[in-house]
Formats: sequence, C-alpha cells, structure tokens
Amino acid sequence: MLRAGGVSVRYNRRTLLVGGIIVALTVVVGLFALDSGDYPLPLDEVVRTLFGQGKPAAEFVIESLRLPRLLTGVGVGVALGAAGAVFQSLTRNPLGSPDMIGFTQGSAAGGIVVILLLNGTAAQTSVGALLGGLLTAVLLYALAWREGISGYRLVLVGVGMTAILAAANAYLLARAQLSDAQRVVAWQVGSLAGREWTHVTGIWVTVAVLVPLALILGRPLRMLELGDDAAIGLGVSANRARIGLLAVGVCFVAVATAAAGPVPFVALAAPHIARRLTRAAGPNLGPSMCMGALLTISADYAAQHTFDDTQLPLGVVTSISGGAYLVWLLIWQRRAGRL
Repeated sequence: MLRAGGVSVRYNRRTLLVGGIIVALTVVVGLFALDSGDYPLPLDEVVRTLFGQGKPAAEFVIESLRLPRLLTGVGVGVALGAAGAVFQSLTRNPLGSPDMIGFTQGSAAGGIVVILLLNGTAAQTSVGALLGGLLTAVLLYALAWREGISGYRLVLVGVGMTAILAAANAYLLARAQLSDAQRVVAWQVGSLAGREWTHVTGIWVTVAVLVPLALILGRPLRMLELGDDAAIGLGVSANRARIGLLAVGVCFVAVATAAAGPVPFVALAAPHIARRLTRAAGPNLGPSMCMGALLTISADYAAQHTFDDTQLPLGVVTSISGGAYLVWLLIWQRRAGRL
C-alpha cells in the first residue's frame, strides 16, 4: 500500500515486476526491429538517431520507415491486450476473446464494406471498422440477453455470429472486382507494412483516451467475475458496468483493426500469459496491455526476418502461433476439468 496524504494506492509487487520485465523485453525487441533490415544499422547508431543525433540516412530509415511501423505495432498490441482482458473477464471464459465472439470479424466487415461499396480512404475505412464493431456489439448483446447476460451464452452467440460475419465477408470478396478484392485481401490479412506517422497518431490518440476509461471502468471487473448477484450485493450496477466495458473493449478492437487489419489471437493469448506470470486475480489490464505489445512486435519481427527473400504478413504469424496456443489451451482446460 502506497500512501500520500489522504490518498492510498494498493499494488502487487509481482505484478509490477512482471510488467517491468515485459516492458524491458518490448524495448529490446523494438531496438532489434529498428537496427535490422535491408539497411542494417549498428545499435549505437539507432540510439543516437532516436535522440536526434544520427546521420541523415539513418534518420530517414528509422524515422520514416521503421519507427512508425514499430509504434503502430505497439499501439495495436496494447489495444488488443486490453480488449482480450476485458472480454475474458466479462464472459468469465478463457475463450472469450474478441476473435472468438465476433467483434474482430464485425470490425473487419465494416472496413470491407467501406472499401468495396464506398471505395473509401484509409481514414474512412477506420471509421467503418469502428462502426462495424459497435454494431456487432449491439446485435450480440441483444441476441445474448435473457434477463441478464451469461458469459457462456455470450460466447456461444458470438461464435455463431463470427461464422455468419466470416461468410458475409467472403461473399462480398467474391462479388468484388479484382482490384478491389486485392485491396481487401491486403488489408484483411493483417499487416504493419507501409505504416506512416498518421497511423501512429490515430491509434495512440485513441488508445490514450481508451486506456484511462478501461482502468476506471475496469474496477468492477473483479466483482463481476463473481457473478451478477454477488456484484450487485457489493454495490455494482452489473448491467451498466458491463455495457460500458463492452463499448470500451469494442473500441479497442476496432481501432486495432483499423490500424493494422484483423490481427488474430493476440487478444486471446496476451491476457492468459500475463495472468499466468503475475498469478494475480482479476483482469490484469496493465500486464495484458504490455504483453499484447510484446507479442505483436515480436510476431512482426518474425514476419520480417523468418525468410530472407520475402516478408510474411503479421496476421499469418499470429495465426500460426495463436492457433498452436489455442490447441494447448483447450487441452489444458480439458485436463483441468473445465471443458
């Protein structure tokens, strides 16, 4: 407990230590991402360039090409980690990530509609992804409501909605012109290639607004995990808190999808790994956000350097690693008697 005057703050030493280690690893991976590529740079040159003392060529490579990609990836990871922690806590289900319950597909559907039907710009595609995610959330909440919201009912309805939205996206893609279909595929696979400072500004301004909201609204999450009756008995307005958290989580997913396209499995894996490392109860919002950033930029680094002659999209690497993690998680849940 930290006390300063009339204000006191509780903290968990292990959680702070784990968060600090994850942040340090993120910085290390980020430095590797900045000094490697077709134009390799020594690490000391990278550090000097970041402090404004680099050579002109190094400044162009880092500030115009590599740093925007890195910072966008960190922002996407933070958003997905926070969204995964919120949804898994709300549903009280380890599979309750936005990938599984339709929000990622809903945001993707909104972006695809803007690209194919409205021939929209990147900014308009971002707005479409946000609206698609929010509309999916409203529809999912309405379908799952029955005198309240059950976590398992929300997951089951979300799985069905994910399948429907995936089919709708495939239908739109099949009816599109070849050039438009290529744009959709390039966006839908999930990638950080070609990111600029406009992408960095867009995602970090939104994240800077959403993170405080998530931390404030996330205070009742630990009580909601006990069930609605227990939460109401402790003075929590369950439905109001759930709606607010649902809106914040959807916005996190939508802004990440708008910045990099659909990036699967980061929102599923980051909270699990963070919770196992901290061994702390509750949603672990802070560690989940840090872990999401580490997983995203690590996957992007692997996507760029796994093969010498080509770069993989970020979504391909997260799908492969996330799919393996999902299989392991299902096996572990079954052995624990939870499935």
